[in-house]
Amino acid sequence: MSDDANIPLCVDLDGTLLDSDLLVESGLAFVRANPLRALAPVGWLASGGKTGLKARIASEVDLDVTCLPYNKAVLAVIEAEKAKGRQVVLATASHISYARRIAEHLQIFDRVLGTEDVNLSSRRKAERLIADYGDKGFDYMGNSSVDLPVWKHSRKAWVVNASKAVVRLAEGQGNVEKVIDTRGNVLLTWAKALRFHQWMKNLLVFAPLLAAHQVGHLDLVLRGIFTFFVFGLCASSVYVLNDLLDLPDDRHHPTKRNRPFAAGKLSVFAGLAVAPLLLIAAFGGALWLLPWKFTATLACYYVLTLAYSLVLKRVMMVDVIALGMLYTIRIVGGAFAFGLDLTFWILAFSMFIFLSLALVKRYAELVDARKKGKEAKARGRGYYPSDLEMLSSLGAASGYLSVMVLALYIQDEHTISLYRHPEFIWLSCPLLLFWVSRTWMLTHRGEMHDDPVVFAIKDKVSLVVGVLFGVIFWMAR
Repeated sequence: MSDDANIPLCVDLDGTLLDSDLLVESGLAFVRANPLRALAPVGWLASGGKTGLKARIASEVDLDVTCLPYNKAVLAVIEAEKAKGRQVVLATASHISYARRIAEHLQIFDRVLGTEDVNLSSRRKAERLIADYGDKGFDYMGNSSVDLPVWKHSRKAWVVNASKAVVRLAEGQGNVEKVIDTRGNVLLTWAKALRFHQWMKNLLVFAPLLAAHQVGHLDLVLRGIFTFFVFGLCASSVYVLNDLLDLPDDRHHPTKRNRPFAAGKLSVFAGLAVAPLLLIAAFGGALWLLPWKFTATLACYYVLTLAYSLVLKRVMMVDVIALGMLYTIRIVGGAFAFGLDLTFWILAFSMFIFLSLALVKRYAELVDARKKGKEAKARGRGYYPSDLEMLSSLGAASGYLSVMVLALYIQDEHTISLYRHPEFIWLSCPLLLFWVSRTWMLTHRGEMHDDPVVFAIKDKVSLVVGVLFGVIFWMAR
């Protein structure tokens, strides 16, 4: 038997075995479930320190350990070491109740050490392992600077996904066995987390400029570009916060579980730091160069989105109306940014068409659930697969109402004065009827992306329809 077989391998949890942090995740889960008690953890920390905070949150939050983002490379190392006959110990600063449930789920640990009476982190963890196994009597696998005291007293150090500075400090102690790095391209990962592709929705801020035939004014176009980026920063802040609050639901979703935070490719703590920075940049830019009415609209957008993430997305029908409003708010914000008047027609059209698209989104989710044989209410939503028929009726009706609004717009006196050949706009009505009908048919067949706007941007037929729309209105001008 090799010397390794007589030396236990002690494995850290947060950031090592797990591509996340249980304290932060459980804290977010608590806030999500109890938004009115969001500041309660601050009081628990002040009265009981980290040990008391972890104990209280563990008693309040029931985490689903089966879908946490476990590091596959670390699991492979553990299995290989166990095959050598080694004892493997889970040694974590997370609360002991979570640690035991994880050990029970994975079935790979011979012993579990976690926070109980004291916060088992850094020097306290080192002292506990020295007391149990002796100085240099264990190997340790960790990931951060708080693990340096433990590595110092271990026989061999395994470093997982640590910063370059931590790797240098660990190597300076002279006992690093292996450095494991499973992180991908950080910039590409952040681009995915910030959902830059979703910024295309912010092109709606230009709708009032196009409707008013003011695209020839360079100063307004430049202001529109700035407005586009301000809305983008605010939207990305919301996307990050939404992903953090939706971690449990996303991890049960067939595609959303691959999002950077749900998959553990980005740390939850980093998300909590970036979200407010993006928000500050967005509102700072709005206050600096844009009218106060736009800033107020941006604030309404953020508040509605936050309410949607925390509560509204789980309330039947309120969720899709809120989604439709979020699209319309972009148009309202554009009008205020350009100093243009809002018309009844553009508001009515946008509300009906975007309500239809919001219903497409919900319908697509339920189609996927029905295909998998699920008849229970969709996780994190207020709908059952049996609601499909009603949702399709409501969604198609809303889409067709947008066509009717477009038809009535053609007969408006202001429209007749704005266009030299308004009769050409009638050609857009059958075109829009075709697009709405085709969108719902594809959704019914289960061929719709879970975000219809992203689908439309990538769909060749939708792009052709968009170009034809532009040609029709150009002919009418």
